[in-house]
Amino acid sequence: QLQLVESGGGLVQPGGSLRLSCAASGNIFMIYALGWYRQAPGKQRELAATVTSGGRTNYADSVKGRFTISRDNAKKNTVWLQMNSLKPEDTAVYYCNARIMGQDYWGQGTQVTVSS
Repeated sequence: QLQLVESGGGLVQPGGSLRLSCAASGNIFMIYALGWYRQAPGKQRELAATVTSGGRTNYADSVKGRFTISRDNAKKNTVWLQMNSLKPEDTAVYYCNARIMGQDYWGQGTQVTVSS
């Protein structure tokens, strides 16, 4: 079993920054990849960024150059998403994701709103 708890969402003006955190507990040593997905109102959930246990990262084209994903390699239980130059279209609920042996685990989500 694995539990994921996100924090760090909120309201920010266009061009601003936010940092999301996700803490995993439980069977953390089996985690292959950690990542962030987002879901805007009326849209499907989509990938924002992921990082594997080996450090390989993957970003959606829409966030490349603005978002940075990083992982705590010592404790292996925390992943962060640094979001810079935020745009109104980044507004969504952001979900932390962990993949273990092909199975996905999800956090409860944290709201990010980009608005003036």
